[in-house]
Formats: sequence, C-alpha cells, structure tokens
Amino acid sequence: MIKASMSSGKVTLFPQELQSGITYRIPALLYIPTDTFLAFAEKRRSTRDEDAECLVLRRGQKNGASVEWGPMESLTSAVLPGHRTMNPCPVYERKSKTIFLFFVCVRQDVTERWQILTGQNAARLCYVHSRDAGQTWSSLTDLTEPVIGEDLKDWATFAVGPGHGVQLSSGQLVIPAYVYRVTVRCCGLPLPFSTRPHSLIFYSDDAGRHWHKGELIQGMKTLECEVAEVARQNGDNVLYCSARTPCCCRAVALSTDGGLTFERSSPCEQLCEQPPLGCQGSVVSFTPTPGRLEVGALSWLLYSHPTGKCKRVDLGIYLTTSPLQEGEWEAPWVLYKGPSGYSDLAVCQGPPLLFGCLFECGVAHPCEEIAFQLFTEEELRDGSGCPGARSGSPKLTCI
Repeated sequence: MIKASMSSGKVTLFPQELQSGITYRIPALLYIPTDTFLAFAEKRRSTRDEDAECLVLRRGQKNGASVEWGPMESLTSAVLPGHRTMNPCPVYERKSKTIFLFFVCVRQDVTERWQILTGQNAARLCYVHSRDAGQTWSSLTDLTEPVIGEDLKDWATFAVGPGHGVQLSSGQLVIPAYVYRVTVRCCGLPLPFSTRPHSLIFYSDDAGRHWHKGELIQGMKTLECEVAEVARQNGDNVLYCSARTPCCCRAVALSTDGGLTFERSSPCEQLCEQPPLGCQGSVVSFTPTPGRLEVGALSWLLYSHPTGKCKRVDLGIYLTTSPLQEGEWEAPWVLYKGPSGYSDLAVCQGPPLLFGCLFECGVAHPCEEIAFQLFTEEELRDGSGCPGARSGSPKLTCI
C-alpha cells in the first residue's frame, strides 16, 4: 500500500523499471463519489509510443485528507489482439454508477507518423466499463464503425483524451478526442500539408448505451484536448475545451450545445506550449468555497501543464475565476519543480474541497515515473508548501 496525504507531497504510483526498460506513461485520473480515485497509465516496453502494450490501474481510497493506494493491476480485458492499447480516458456516469474507460487500440508496430504520411488509419475506438468502482471490468466494445462510420476514410488517425472525460449537468457523457483529417489525396496518398489535426468529442445522451461524434473544431490546429463544463448563473452552461497546439500557446474553444459544435478555436496567450509540438494538459471545473464566486459564473477552472517556455519542466497549476473572459488566468503555482510532462486533474468537491493531480515527472527526464499529489484550494491560492511557489505568466504571441 502507498499512502498520500496533504503533508506527504507527491507519491510515486508508476515507477520506471530501469533494468527491464518498462516505462509508464500517459496518466488519467478519475474521482468517483465513493471517495475512490482511479489512476490509469500505459505500460510500455520503452518510452516510445509504438512500444505501448496495455493499460494499468491503481485504485486509491480517500479518507479525509489522505489517499491509500492499492497495488498495480493490468486491465486484461482492455486488449484487442494484434494491437497496443493507448490513451486511457475514463468517465463516470452518476445515475448508473458506471465507469466507462475509453482508449484506442492501434495495430502493432504502426506509428502515428506512418498513419499521417500514408493516410491509412490503424486505430480503433474502444471501451470497457465497470459497475463496481473499477474492481472488475467488462469485455471490450469496439465502436469504430458505428460511431465514426464513413468519416473514417478521411481520418489518417485519431485518439481519445488522454485524461478524463466529463458528465455534464444534463447527464450527457463527453469523451475528448482528436483526429488527423486528410483533406486532399493523390493516387490514394495525402498531399503534403493536406492532413490537419482537429479536436472533437464523442458523446452519449443515454447513459452510455449509444455513442456519437461531434463536429471537428475549426480554427487553429488542435490536438489532444480536455473539456470542462462552466456553470453560469443564468443556467446557460458552456463546455470549455482546452487543446494542445503546435503553436506557442494553447487553443480554447467554447460550445453551448454540449460539444456537438464548437465556436472556432482561438489562442489563449497566457498558457504556453513547448515547441515544436506542445504538450498535453488537463482542465477541470469546480465550485469554489462559498463567498468567493464571481459575477456571471458559478464555476472556476484549474489547468495543469509544464510551465517551461522551451522544454517540458516545472509542472504548473493555473487558476481562473472568470473562465469565459479572455486573459484571466492567474500566474501558475509550480506543483513540481523539474522535468514533467503529461498530467491529469481531479476534483473532490467535498467538503473539504480537495484536488488530485496525476503527472509524469523525473529528475533527469519526465518519463521516470508517474506520481500523484493532493492539494487544497488554499495551497493553490497562496502557493504554500510547493517547491517552486509561483512563477510569472507573461502573454505570448501565437501565429
């Protein structure tokens, strides 16, 4: 057992195995109302994407301001023969108390680059589900044909998440995703620069019985993304999408119909991306402590991402108390000082209000381990108890 508490700082859940080269990457974190955390990751033979093998899981039980983590388990049902399992993306359906764990299964030894260059998709859209808080899991369901259908011929490749999905106040389940879409082919192959990345969502309006895809987000080139619902006092909730880009800053897109369509994405100049391709980041919404609400919005947003301008270092936690107003992100609280990469956030609405972060980090390289840390709203606001305190957040110019 491993115990994480407010005073323990980060605890390692998935350490790299130096002798064998086994590496754990791509964290996804889910909190469910039974005071249970589920931490997911990819098990790989090396750090390379094409060496991914399967998904692994650790369950954590929250007791007050601490979490006790159980042993690592392999998700043996989340496997498609001849494929590697990648990009865990869980979501919890409140009414039926069902966890849907989405992922993609990619043909062995086929890289993302090869799929983009040839325009030949090798990914499958799949999920397993659990009705007992992740203790047992169903067999695999492949949704590729029924959900993507004819559009698949124009998709060079795609993936979900990685990170968590959300259930909206309407009950709709939302899984963030991205696709490389081929716009022009010649002799069956994509023309140079004709394959463009777009974020989108998959969604269910009937508690996960049927799934559909939303429209591709237009505007900036957008890749891996996460979404969060922003509640407004007038009842018109907004779905906020934060997406990775190959530019120098994040992209933001808003939807008023649950993600079926989004406005054109726009740059968020306060949130940097590391060149040349940026990095995955996580976003969650939460209801702040009573008395701290701003006019217009009932939700605040948290965002996690490396704060380094040139490389993946110093994982930061950013806060905005006005999510729908441009340029309102506060300077980041540095949760981890040093090499860091992908991350995923979760909210324990409480009381007390707590947050969890599952993130890649290390001393020399961000793929040395995946760690978990709990923190409070007070720590976030004053930067106490963290190795890096707060760092500046100058505006950037995106092109």
